[in-house]
Amino acid sequence: MPPLSNLSLPALPPLGLYIHIPWCVRKCPYCDFNSHEMRTNIPEKAYIDALLADLEHDLDNVHGRHIDSIFIGGGTPSLFSADGLEALLSGLKTKLTFSNDCEITLEANPGTVEQQKFVDYRAAGINRLSIGVQSFNDDLLSRLGRIHDRSAAIKAVEAAHYAGFERINLDLMFALPGQDLKQAMKDLEYAIALQPGHISWYQLTLEPNTLFYQQPPTLPGHDLVWQIQEQGQHFLAEQLYPQYEISAYSRDHACRHNLNYWQFGDYLGIGAGAHAKLSTADMGTIMRRQRCRHPQDYISNASSQQVISQHRVLETSDRVLEFMMNALRLNAGVGMADFRSRTGLDADCIRAPMEAGIQNGLLLRADDRIQASARGQRYLNDLLTLFMDIQA
Repeated sequence: MPPLSNLSLPALPPLGLYIHIPWCVRKCPYCDFNSHEMRTNIPEKAYIDALLADLEHDLDNVHGRHIDSIFIGGGTPSLFSADGLEALLSGLKTKLTFSNDCEITLEANPGTVEQQKFVDYRAAGINRLSIGVQSFNDDLLSRLGRIHDRSAAIKAVEAAHYAGFERINLDLMFALPGQDLKQAMKDLEYAIALQPGHISWYQLTLEPNTLFYQQPPTLPGHDLVWQIQEQGQHFLAEQLYPQYEISAYSRDHACRHNLNYWQFGDYLGIGAGAHAKLSTADMGTIMRRQRCRHPQDYISNASSQQVISQHRVLETSDRVLEFMMNALRLNAGVGMADFRSRTGLDADCIRAPMEAGIQNGLLLRADDRIQASARGQRYLNDLLTLFMDIQA
């Protein structure tokens, strides 16, 4: 295979920006994100200043590129004021070029918002909301440690519509402690009745460093989980929410920011514990960087290189596995031209594992495109092992 520098490559992939706001009212027992319960008032202005200072460390890596999407996640970003978010977005625009139709998503917890706040968020420049409902069942919400109930969730979605948001995502989980099939389907019915354009519906898993991992609740068995998933997917399709990724269903607009992740695009990452993935112009180097995790350390070090706690360059094997881990989650799969343009590698290096995946029924191929079969999506980890330790 020719060296990377001799490959004729198309333009760099799209560029997004992830912003992490780490505070929350109460840490949920299943949450493994970098989130910290509020002990005192949030240092909003100091943190926004730190975000803008932090961004300076990566500006040279994205010179001349524009931002297609911004995702403000957490934690609970809706704890921040609309004025604060407007100041943040204004500061970002002095340093970055936004595309004309830049998608700007804010994660919101139903327990931290009211109607006027959504109106103010929209006026500040937010054009997409992702509302963390998780369930419409009060008993299940209590078991999950959520600070809202069904009524608050419904009011939050109605308030988002009233504020004029055309792009609304509802986050829902299934396979919750003690949940049965009827309850899981009822959650989807409630969600669809609220007419969001997008639904993220995913299985609760027990992650290390969470209370649920240390003290596991009783979860539905494997057969019930599979029954919930199959019936839920069928119901969502019937209601005109086609699935485009393992946990994503869209009636109108797919989530541009997450789609960029799954297509192995580039993204800046600022905020405590935030991750970034950036490619050089010739695709000779693809790097991943992470910021320090503790909010106070982040604020103190934002202006110095100490804010970057990890930096690594992706080798060939990393590029292949990470690309496949993301792209094969998509129902449409991946074209070989996308593999070449996003990894800088020749598709010959994955020819053998592709053939193995097709032979064992985990992969499907049509022309120059591959996708996970239904069996491959169910056993995605088994499929991905075929793409481990690939060398150029």
